[in-house]
Amino acid sequence: MKLNETQIRVRYGETDQMGVVYHANYAVYFEVGRTEWLREFGLSYSGMEAEGIMLPVISLSINYKNSARYDDVLKVITRLKKMPTATIDFEYELVKKSGELLATGSTTLAFIDMKRNRPTRCPKYLLDKLQNYSL
Repeated sequence: MKLNETQIRVRYGETDQMGVVYHANYAVYFEVGRTEWLREFGLSYSGMEAEGIMLPVISLSINYKNSARYDDVLKVITRLKKMPTATIDFEYELVKKSGELLATGSTTLAFIDMKRNRPTRCPKYLLDKLQNYSL
């Protein structure tokens, strides 16, 4: 499936006293990758919310391999795992500019109809955009 590569530079506030990225920030980096992945399809969270669809994370998994440090340049590689249904699944790799693998992970997000506050199917406009890409 189409992937997105997004570059991030580690900011000082994302690190602990030793200059190592605090573990919870990896989830934030994955969110940046996911947001940019959607943007490549001409979509945004705010646009989907304006259409009445929320995408809360219902599952998050991170496997830490190595530490990122202050001022490192990182690449977040984001892939769609499978065609969306009532959920959408992403896989991630977080890699240093040097190519060193720092973490892998995955998220599952649910499509929620904001008016009913209930799960719903993936919007047709997103499925239509994904038809040209194979898994």
